[in-house]
Amino acid sequence: MELILKEDIIGLGYKNDIVNVKAGYGRNYLIPQGKAVIASPSAKKILAENLKQQAHKLAAIKAEAEKKGQGLEGVALTIAAKVSATGQLYGSVNAAQVAEELKKLGYDVDRKIITMRDIKKVGEYAATVHFHKEVAVEVPVTVVAENAPVEEVKDDEITVQVPVVEEAPVAEEAPVADEPEEEAEA
Repeated sequence: MELILKEDIIGLGYKNDIVNVKAGYGRNYLIPQGKAVIASPSAKKILAENLKQQAHKLAAIKAEAEKKGQGLEGVALTIAAKVSATGQLYGSVNAAQVAEELKKLGYDVDRKIITMRDIKKVGEYAATVHFHKEVAVEVPVTVVAENAPVEEVKDDEITVQVPVVEEAPVAEEAPVADEPEEEAEA
């Protein structure tokens, strides 16, 4: 089934794209929700005319998206999460938490335009922020243990985690007594 999208749908396409989807997905979800219309020949002609008239608006929208994307260049996130002894997270880190961390840094990014896999272990990952169909920025995300001491360097690009390892006190061994000398028989 061929449809014209009325809004951006991550994983499917962007506004005004013509996409092919399964009939059930189109009839039961996209069309009733107002996210798409059937791509009839007359709808395609109307779309072409609208795109021609809105070319300058689309260029301005793309320029704004590029500006936002350049603002996110060099930003790295460090997210602290509760972790088990094996490094497995209790729960997961997802796009909503990444959007929240970006908001704390002063970047207003909607969680719906962030794509990433759910993170379930401590480590380094990447989240992609899609500002426009031609503008996407990759943001490195480092997940650290919440209870591990962290030393932060005041640079936007680098946050260094330095775990403090305490050595267990070594118990001093008692001096080994020399073997008792056999008493000489008198």
